[in-house]
Amino acid sequence: KAQRLLAHRRPQKSFFETLIRSLIILCVAIAVVLSSISVCDGRWLFARGQLFGLWHFCTVSNGSVLRCVTDLSLAKVEGLSVGVIPIRSMVSFAVVVAIFGLELLMVSQVCEDTNARRKWSMGSVLILGSFLLSATGVLSFSILVKDHLTFTGFTLTYWCEFIAAFLFFLNGISGLHINSLTHPRN
Repeated sequence: KAQRLLAHRRPQKSFFETLIRSLIILCVAIAVVLSSISVCDGRWLFARGQLFGLWHFCTVSNGSVLRCVTDLSLAKVEGLSVGVIPIRSMVSFAVVVAIFGLELLMVSQVCEDTNARRKWSMGSVLILGSFLLSATGVLSFSILVKDHLTFTGFTLTYWCEFIAAFLFFLNGISGLHINSLTHPRN
């Protein structure tokens, strides 16, 4: 009986493996927060006294008062009112997918059962899916307002989404890589 119990025990993880997995989880959590802030605020580009966003279009009047409307057709950018609908859907869905991926990563570390490795892999794949959705949304928005683009015109919330997409990519790839290093396939 004692030998059977020892045979079913999972080998202990090294300190460095635990540290790396914890850092991946922390970075994914930071990326989720950054992406959430970016989607909720949604004001991504300031150009020529106009503020373009996912949810609003704003103009700055002479008294430095921001006047915002939800009718994006007033921006007089071809396709903006229709184009931001799939963009905001993609970046919002990216946050949701990343939350589920983060949950799987955390559960795989807390509940070290026989499926922990599979949960970690699935969580990493979901994080990569978040990268694809987020990066597609960022790129699509940039293409949609290409006539108004300036490097300094991008707002802080746009850069939050850009960095979140980058972190999703790095952590998804790192998660899959650490899993393949610590559990090589036979």
